[in-house]
Amino acid sequence: MRKVSLLLLLTFCSASLFAQNENEKEQPSMAVSKNVVKLNLFALALKNFSIQYERAVARKISVAATFRYMPTGSIPFKSTFKDLADDPDTEKQIDDLRIGNFAIMPEARFYLGKKGALNGFYLGLYANIAMYNTSLPFQYDDNGTTKTIPMSGNLTAITGGIMIGAQFKLGGPVYLDWWILGPGYGTSNGKLTGSKSMTPSEQQDLRDEFADTDIPLTKFTYTVNSTGATMDFKGPWAGIRSGLAIGIRF
Repeated sequence: MRKVSLLLLLTFCSASLFAQNENEKEQPSMAVSKNVVKLNLFALALKNFSIQYERAVARKISVAATFRYMPTGSIPFKSTFKDLADDPDTEKQIDDLRIGNFAIMPEARFYLGKKGALNGFYLGLYANIAMYNTSLPFQYDDNGTTKTIPMSGNLTAITGGIMIGAQFKLGGPVYLDWWILGPGYGTSNGKLTGSKSMTPSEQQDLRDEFADTDIPLTKFTYTVNSTGATMDFKGPWAGIRSGLAIGIRF
């Protein structure tokens, strides 16, 4: 009887230790951090603030959302564009051009490596919903005199694309996410309006200038009257996403 009791006791203790060891093994996996918040360093050079939140939802799958904001101001690398223009009138327009934007980019990622989600190379599918605002002085020639009408407005672009990238652990909770290449394609539409009192001669000169304006692959219509002008845009929109983001996993 004592042998049976001792055997039962040993069995119970062994089962308890086994269960404890299993719990200890399971505990780290249950405590694995599934979230990463990142800042795109490349975007800062373009006067953009781009922040991404990513969460693992399966062993090799994650979802992410990127928020980008560019306050209204002069265009990035303005001096470079002025050097390329090499024309006083064009340079003045570049100086006076103002642009800003806000975008939301949802994304789904599939990680290719054995480490699973949030580690290694990945393929992603993303959408980009972007809203741009701009203001510029549009120049036209009126009987040999260069005149301008201040135009301003908004443009919305919706695109979808594929992202190829890689994410690596630098140390501790710090991660580096390289958005290698993310081409996208979609559609856009927008409107620019300008207010100015114009004579019939000026109105016709502005119409002629609009008619000579060539915007590749984009359809636009315009109206001109004695109080100003309006331009409506609609057409395809393409872009490439890339970046280098540093983040914290938690």
